[in-house]
Amino acid sequence: MKDIPSFSILSHPTMSASHRKNSKSLENVGGTPSQKNRVIHREFGAPDNSEALERGVPDLPPNQQNVRVEASSKGRKGKTVTIIRGFQSSPEKLTDLLKKLKTQCGAGGTLKDNEIEIQGDHKQKIVQYLIQLGYKAKGSGGKGL
Repeated sequence: MKDIPSFSILSHPTMSASHRKNSKSLENVGGTPSQKNRVIHREFGAPDNSEALERGVPDLPPNQQNVRVEASSKGRKGKTVTIIRGFQSSPEKLTDLLKKLKTQCGAGGTLKDNEIEIQGDHKQKIVQYLIQLGYKAKGSGGKGL
């Protein structure tokens, strides 16, 4: 079997101890990449550009928002969750709406990536409640409404 050259970064289980000692592994060079000092290239702006990194979300009134409600059980070990998508509101307003929907359905829920998830299949109840609040809500996903 051919020896692995001493400049190899990887160590092989069949490599001899003396050869492993001579090789330049990540530990010998300076640790893992996350432990090294990293240089980040900045082309524009000030060092603190947190305002630019925040995602701007238009805060539209409910009657201008097309919201889709669907019941899904994919990737949830068979548990059904009602997902409400299409919001164009601030996270604060979505948090308030989430609280109202959880109370209305008597179920738990969460806010993920501008989508509201309510535990259980409450599709009809949520569509009716959102229409009552002034949203343009429609059911999607095929299980009727």
